[in-house]
Parts: sequence; C-alpha cells; structure tokens
Amino acid sequence: MFFFPPLPLFDSLLNDYTTLAFIALLLLLSILSLCFIFHLRFKSRTLYHLQEFNSLWLVRFILVAFITLWALNELLRIPFSCKRFLYPLFPSLNESNQESLCKIHVVLSLGFFEPAFLVTLLFLVNISIKQKAKRENWAFPFVLISCFPILTFQVVFVFLVPLEEKLPSIFTRSFVVFKDGFGNENVLCGYPLLSTIAFGSFCIAYCLCFLFSCWKALSLAINKSLRVRIYVLAFSVLTSLAVQILSLGLSSFWSPEELAYGAVALVVFISTFLCAAMGEGMLVIRPIADTLAAGGECCRWIPASPSRPAEDDQNLAECQLV
Repeated sequence: MFFFPPLPLFDSLLNDYTTLAFIALLLLLSILSLCFIFHLRFKSRTLYHLQEFNSLWLVRFILVAFITLWALNELLRIPFSCKRFLYPLFPSLNESNQESLCKIHVVLSLGFFEPAFLVTLLFLVNISIKQKAKRENWAFPFVLISCFPILTFQVVFVFLVPLEEKLPSIFTRSFVVFKDGFGNENVLCGYPLLSTIAFGSFCIAYCLCFLFSCWKALSLAINKSLRVRIYVLAFSVLTSLAVQILSLGLSSFWSPEELAYGAVALVVFISTFLCAAMGEGMLVIRPIADTLAAGGECCRWIPASPSRPAEDDQNLAECQLV
C-alpha cells in the first residue's frame, strides 16, 4: 500500500540500539523494584506497622515479573540481538525456526506478557482500595484467567495455517525474509493485523475497567498529592495504550524491512515501555519509598467503625497508592 526504500543498515542498527537501551533501562528499573519489594518484606517482619502495607508484596512481584518477561521477549524481535547472541548460542536454528520465533514473540508479547502486566496493574489498583487487602493470593490465577481468551485468539490467529491461506498476508504476516545488501537472508519479525485487532479489542475493554478503577480510587483519595499521582498514572497508561494500538495498526501497512516500519515499531515499543515504567514507578517504587520514609505511619490501619467506614477506606487507599 505504501512504498518506501528498503531500510538502510544504519537506520536498522540505530533502531536496534535504541530498543536495546530501553530494554536495559527497564530491566534496571525492574531490579530496583524487586529490591524495594524484598527490602520492605524483610523489614515488615520486625516492624508490625509495615505488615498491612506489605500484604500486597506478591501482587507487586507479579507485576514486575511480567514486565521483565515482556522486556526479555522483545529481544526475539530485534535482529541485532538475535544475530549477536541467540543464533550463535543455538547454531542449529534454521530459517524455519527463526520464523517460528517471530510467531512466538507475537503470541507472548500481545497475547500474554503485556496483557498480564496490564491486568496485574489493574488488580493492584482495585485491591488497593478495598477495605481489607487480603486477597493477594488470587492475583496470579486472576491474571491467568483474564489473559486466557486473548492468548487463545493470538495462538489461533498466528499459528493456524488455514487462515494464512484464506486471508491476505497483511492479516497474518508475522515475519518476512529479507535479503540485505550482502546477499544474506534475514528473518524480520512483524505484527499481524489480526493480532493487532485482537489486542486492540482487549485494550478497549481494559481501558474502560481501568478508568472505572481510577475513578473509585479518586473518590477515596483525600490527599491532593495522591490525586495527582492517580491522574498521572491513568493518563500515562491510557495514552500509552492508545498510541500503541494506533502504531500497531499502522505497522501492518509496511513490510518489516521498510524504513517507515522501523520507526512505527519503535513507537510501539516505547509506548509500552512508558506504560510499564509508569506502573513500576507509581505502584511499586514510589509507594514503598514513601512508606519507608514515613516509618509506616500512613499504613497504620484504623479499625472500622459504623461512624467512620469511609475514613478506613481512605487510609488504606493512601497506604497502597501514595
């Protein structure tokens, strides 16, 4: 549909280096988040007033784990990382195996890892505003159940051969075989339009649920700083997802070896990166840092009473989201 010159080697490497730099940054942020989580967990064993806040450590750990897995999965999409690390490590990988890796990347990225950390983020916001945050053990089963439909759709759309034969390639193309200037064949990964449609449908439903959860959190927030943080979190997540879906749709109209595709794919990655980084910053690092700095006073649970039920909810919401 659109015609651009093949992607120059310099631009391809520049996109790869930029993506690798953001992946490294996100992995460092994830390591920092894990340090905060386990530091608070160990400290709460001796400090009783930190135990209520620490009840969500497992949910935060799951959030960071899925973000980390998503970042590592992006390495399968980057030609530079595959040629430099993956293919030398597994020299038996032929062209067919490389094509399968592209399909696996699409399924895991749009069908499991990203939906999983988005659902975990939503779960964390929802459980943070409950009066008694004691259901964190349900986080992982809840995430798996929520992601099962989108994961099933992605597997069918990407791996089902009859779809590739009956539909135009734009709907099912998850890779292309591209010859560079040296005559070498390279397998470049892409995003099928069917996968984008499935992921976009998931994101529309997710955004509605996320908006409702943020609205409930705002109704409980009595602290101006907390309100600002909820606004920033909601704006960041919703904007990032909107940009990602739009960019994913546009990427289907170019082939992965074209210059425009490389730019759009980078926008897709950066938008997801911002969503993940904001989730870790706002729901993991900042709340734990503030709690430790305040000595856990904000997390001291006020026993519920008929005359002050709302204040109890506000206290816990500020404890978990502040």
